[in-house]
Amino acid sequence: MKALRPVVLIVAVVVGFYWYTSHRAGIPLLPAHWITRPTHLELTQAAGPDALSAEEQNNVEVYRKVVPSVVNVTSRTVAFDFFYGIMPQEGQGSGFVIDKQGHIVTNYHVIAGAEGRGGNLEVTMSNRKRYRAAVVGYDPSHDLAVIQIPERDLTPITLGDSGHLLVGMKVFAIGNPFGLSGTMTRGIISSIRSVREANGAAIDEAIQTDAAINPGNSGGPLLNARGEVIGINTLIATGGAEQSAGIGFAIPINAAKAALNDLVQYGHMRRPSLGVRTIPVTPELAQQIGLSADYGLLISQVVPGGPADRAGLRGGSERAYLGNTQVMLGGDLIVGLDDTSIETQQDLARVMNQHKAGDKVTLTIYRGKRKMQVPVTLGEAPQQT
Repeated sequence: MKALRPVVLIVAVVVGFYWYTSHRAGIPLLPAHWITRPTHLELTQAAGPDALSAEEQNNVEVYRKVVPSVVNVTSRTVAFDFFYGIMPQEGQGSGFVIDKQGHIVTNYHVIAGAEGRGGNLEVTMSNRKRYRAAVVGYDPSHDLAVIQIPERDLTPITLGDSGHLLVGMKVFAIGNPFGLSGTMTRGIISSIRSVREANGAAIDEAIQTDAAINPGNSGGPLLNARGEVIGINTLIATGGAEQSAGIGFAIPINAAKAALNDLVQYGHMRRPSLGVRTIPVTPELAQQIGLSADYGLLISQVVPGGPADRAGLRGGSERAYLGNTQVMLGGDLIVGLDDTSIETQQDLARVMNQHKAGDKVTLTIYRGKRKMQVPVTLGEAPQQT
């Protein structure tokens, strides 16, 4: 009898479970002979493939147009541990073809370290062909790089215009998140704002989007509804996790355009320079020294032989002190560059980032009470070391 007690207990538990879950709910226990096995299974199927909606057709067209131009970039570098042991490191990102000479744009942080002797790059196309790549030029402060592969039978991507973007516009991101090549996601432009990357690089007028961007998307294109590149996917907000939190950022393509020719031709970006030192003007300062505007940048010094000097701009000639800092007053007051009002040094930097050395611009200045338009050909700033 003792041996039967466990069996009885198990049966009681099973019956109780059935009663509580099925019988109590009015579900009868089906006999095994109820199961039938027909010779042919009849399924309810759609009559045929439905025509794509206009939105779906647009999605498909953008993908087919762009995906041959998007590549996977793998960087391999060699680092050393505390005991000088070799530690191979590998990273992945995306990029896109910009011409038939094999030039590919990506983020600098995707190829960082591979520009030296100890690293190498590999590019995988959408057709699975692989090529060794060389670094042509890079600009860490703008997180941009151009690499090149030997293949010439390529499909260049179309670069659009990021100057007139609106919140709410539809966008697509194509890249290789987590190494999953040829992935497209869709969203909208959520905002246009300035952000700063982890390495300190600032992105002015960055394109914020809710299109899913994850590790591996960096360097890939952000596209408009026509399949034109309007940005370079660069940064994600993670909330502490190594994946998208629904907020991604892209470098506006107009800012990248200003750098591409220099990166290909010189290997670095020739930063534009006015050749001036300036003092930001506040309403209080303007009132104290009698300026004609209560905003702008007052030229305290003109670099001899520089662009501003050649254009006839004037620096200060009267010594004064702002706190403990000696400055020169009496110079020209910059209040505009081309069609943009210049109120702070950040305004000037933002506009200059859209230009390159050799560009011609027009400064709006006050010389005393007289307002003037002065054409200036931008020079090249000294290379940062």
